[in-house]
Amino acid sequence: MRASFCHVTGFWRAPCYPLTGVAKHPARRWFIRGRVQGVGFRYFAQRAASRLGLAGYVRNLDDGGVEVYAIGPEEKLSQLAGMLRRGPSWADVQVFDEQQAEAGPYHSFEIAP
Repeated sequence: MRASFCHVTGFWRAPCYPLTGVAKHPARRWFIRGRVQGVGFRYFAQRAASRLGLAGYVRNLDDGGVEVYAIGPEEKLSQLAGMLRRGPSWADVQVFDEQQAEAGPYHSFEIAP
């Protein structure tokens, strides 16, 4: 598998295959709190979700937390949830809230402003 450069994120990553029939896949939203800003959490989440072939976004929240929204096969969403619970090495996840969500029109995984 060859790495490719993503013009959206500016990172090298594994090839991303567009999700077809995104609306057919389930979606999840996670709200993560603790020491999750300033520790690379958004980049960690984007890299993990992209490697799993998921679509969606990650963004910092004004309250110091992080929101992650992802669409894809149930098995891959569960794998991402496990990774998000641990977070990157500098993070300290204290609260992990998972919610069902409506599938949106995303075809890649991005870091939202």
